Amino acid sequence: MALTPYIAEIPRLLRLCGPIMVAQVAQTTMSFVDTLMAGQVSATDLAAVAVATSFWLPLILLVQGVIMALTPIISQLNGARRHGDVAAAVHQGFWLTILVTLPAMLALYYSPLALHWMDVEPLLAEKTTGYLHGILWGMPAYALYQVLRNFSEGLSHTMPTMVIGFIGLAINVPANYILIHGKLGMPALGGVGCGYASALVFWAMLVAMVIYTRRSPLLHSFDIFTRLSPPDWPRIGRLFRLGFPIAMAIFCEVTLFTVVALLLAPFGSEVVAGHQIAINFSSMIFMIPLSLGMAMTIRVGHSLGENKAHQARVISIAGIVFGSLLAVLTALATIVGRYWIGALYTDNTAVLELAASLLLLASFYQVSDSAQVISAAALRGYKDTQAIFYITVVAYWLCGLPAGMVLGLTDWLVPAMGPHGFWIGFLIGLSVAALMLIWRLRIIYVRVEHRNRAGLPLVDGL
Repeated sequence: MALTPYIAEIPRLLRLCGPIMVAQVAQTTMSFVDTLMAGQVSATDLAAVAVATSFWLPLILLVQGVIMALTPIISQLNGARRHGDVAAAVHQGFWLTILVTLPAMLALYYSPLALHWMDVEPLLAEKTTGYLHGILWGMPAYALYQVLRNFSEGLSHTMPTMVIGFIGLAINVPANYILIHGKLGMPALGGVGCGYASALVFWAMLVAMVIYTRRSPLLHSFDIFTRLSPPDWPRIGRLFRLGFPIAMAIFCEVTLFTVVALLLAPFGSEVVAGHQIAINFSSMIFMIPLSLGMAMTIRVGHSLGENKAHQARVISIAGIVFGSLLAVLTALATIVGRYWIGALYTDNTAVLELAASLLLLASFYQVSDSAQVISAAALRGYKDTQAIFYITVVAYWLCGLPAGMVLGLTDWLVPAMGPHGFWIGFLIGLSVAALMLIWRLRIIYVRVEHRNRAGLPLVDGL
C-alpha cells in the first residue's frame, strides 16, 4: 500500500481542523474557567457546577447532535457543486432546531426535580438548580449558532468558528468574575453565576456569527438571510432521521460520563470534585481527536460529492492513524503531569490525590477514545448515522456503564473501587466502541466504492 496519498491527506485535515480545534479548546476552556472559578469559592460550588453539567450537557448536545447532520449534507452538496440547494438545507435546519430546542428547554427547567430523588445535600441541590435555571436562557442562542456554524464548516470555512470561540471565551471570564463575586453592583451568586454567564456568552456568539455570515463574501453569496424558506416537512423529517442517530450517539457517550457524576454524588463533594477535575481535563484533551473528526466529516463528504469514493477511504484511514498517534503523545503527557494538572484546580489534598489517580486511568483510554470519535466522524461523512447509534448503545450502555457500576459499587468481582471502577468502565466502553466503529467503516468502504464503480450517484442531497 503506497503511503503517499495518506501522508498527503494529513496537511489538508490539519488546515481544516486547526481552527476547529482552537474553537473547541476555547469552548472547553469556558468549562475549565467555570470549574476553576467555582472551585475557588468552595468545594460545594465546584460540585454544583459538576452536577449541573451532568444535566444540561447531555440535553444541549442532544440538540447539537441533531443539527450536526447539516455538515455532511452541505459538504456533499458543495463537493457536487449543487450550491443552489445549500440555502434550503440551512433553512430546514433552522426549523428543525426550533422544534427540538423548545422541549429540551422544558426538560432542563424541570430536571432539578431529580435531585429530590437522590441523596444530595440541600445546599448542593440549591446551587445546582440555580445554575441550571441560569444557563437555560442561553439554549436557543447556542442551538441557532450551531446551525450557522455547521453551514460554514460544511463549506470548508472553519476560521469563523475559531474567531467566535475566542469572543465567547473573552466574554466568559469577566462575566464569571462579575456574577460569581458580585462585582459592579451585581449580587454574588457563587457557582450559580457561571450558569448565567454561559447564557450571556451563547447569545454573544450567535450575534457574532450572524454578523459574520452577513458580511463574509463566501457565506453571504448563499443568501440564507434574504428569504427564509417555509417549513418543508418531508425534508425536515429526512434531516431529523439523519441527525437524530447522531444526537443519540452523542447522548449515549456523554451520559456514560455524566451519569457517573450523579452516581458519585452520594459519596460527597470531595469525590465529585475529584471526578469533575479529571473529566474536565479529559474533555480538553478530547478536543484534539474531536476536531480532527469534524474535519474528516467535511473532507469525506466533499470527496463523496465529487464522486471520489476511494479518496474518502484514504481520508478516513489517514485520520484514524494520525489521531491515534497523537493520542499516544497526549496519554504520555497526562501520565507525567497528572499531579501538576490536578494542582491547577485545587489545593485540597484529598481531591488532588483522587484527581491524579483518575487522570492516570484517563490516559489509558485516550487512544480508544480518539479512534472511536474519528471513526464515527468518518461515518457521518458517509451519512451512515444509524450504525453509530446502535454501536454506542451497545458499547456504552451495555458494556461500559454496567462494568463501571459492578466495579465501582459492588463486591461481585473485586472490592468496590468507587470512582476508579467507573473509570475502568469508561475504558471498556470506549474500546468496544472503537473496534465496532472501525469494523463498520470497513463495510461502508466496500459498499460505497461498489456503487462508485457501478456509476451510481453517491450524493442524494436532503
